[in-house]
Amino acid sequence: MPTDTKRVRGPEVSQSPSLFSCDPGAVLPSKGPRADGRRRDQVDVRPVFVRCGLVSQAKGSAYLEAGNTKLMCCVYGPRETDRKDETNMKCGRLTTDMRFAPFSCPERGSWIQGSQDKDFSLMLHESLQPAICLHKYPRSQIEVNVMVLENSGSVLAHAVTCASLALADAGIEMYDLVLGCSMRQDGTSYVVDPSYMEENCCNSVSCENQGGLTVAFLPSLNQISGLQSDGEMTEETLTAGVRTCIEGCYKLYPVIQRALTKAVRKAAPSQSES
Repeated sequence: MPTDTKRVRGPEVSQSPSLFSCDPGAVLPSKGPRADGRRRDQVDVRPVFVRCGLVSQAKGSAYLEAGNTKLMCCVYGPRETDRKDETNMKCGRLTTDMRFAPFSCPERGSWIQGSQDKDFSLMLHESLQPAICLHKYPRSQIEVNVMVLENSGSVLAHAVTCASLALADAGIEMYDLVLGCSMRQDGTSYVVDPSYMEENCCNSVSCENQGGLTVAFLPSLNQISGLQSDGEMTEETLTAGVRTCIEGCYKLYPVIQRALTKAVRKAAPSQSES
C-alpha cells in the first residue's frame, strides 16, 4: 500500500498532552478565594482588554481578552444577500458564525464546525438580532464571524460582547450595545465569569442547583436580549443568577464605552485634514 510521503506521520501509539496537564479527578475548593484570586458569591469579573478596528479587510472588527480567554470578531456588510430566495424587501438579514480554533481548547479540535459551534452560533444570533436595526438595511445581509483563539471559560458571554463591539465599529445602526455575562452555580455557592476549570468541575456533593447561566443584556434599554441556561436550578436560584449577571454586565459597560470612544476618536479625521 503506498504511503503518504508529503505528510509527517506521527507515532503509532501516542497520548494526549492534556492527560499530563492536570489531574482529571482533581476537585476545586468550594470555599475561599478562587484559583485566580477572585472572590466567590460576589460579582467579581475578570479584567477585560478590548481593542477595535484591528482587521483592515473587514467592515468592523474587535478583539477581546478576559483573563486567558481571547476572541476575535469580524463584521462584513451590509451587502447583497447570496441567495435571492432569502432576500427580504423590508428588513435585512443577520448571519452569525462562531468557531473554535483547533488550538483554543485543552483537547485539540478541528476546523470543521461541530455541534457546539453551531449551538453557540445560534445563541449568538438570538442575542444580537434584537439590538440591530435590521429594518434600516432592506435586501441586504450582515455577517458576524467570531473566532475563539483561546478558551479559558465564559466564551459565549464574551463572544456576545466582542460581536457587539465589532458591529458598532462597522457603523451598523443599533438600538444599544449588547453585553454578556455568565455564572456557574454549584449548590449554595456561585462564581461569576467562570474559568474553564470552574465550568467543567463539580465541587458540591449535592445534585441540587447545579448549572450554568449566560445572559445577554442591553444596558441602556435595561432589557435582556438572550438567555442560555443548562443544568438544574430552582426558580429562585435562576432569578438571582439573572440579576447577578445583569450586575456583571453593568460592571463591564464603562470599559466597553471607553474602548468604543477611543476607536471613534482614532478613526475621526484630524482638524488639519478637515
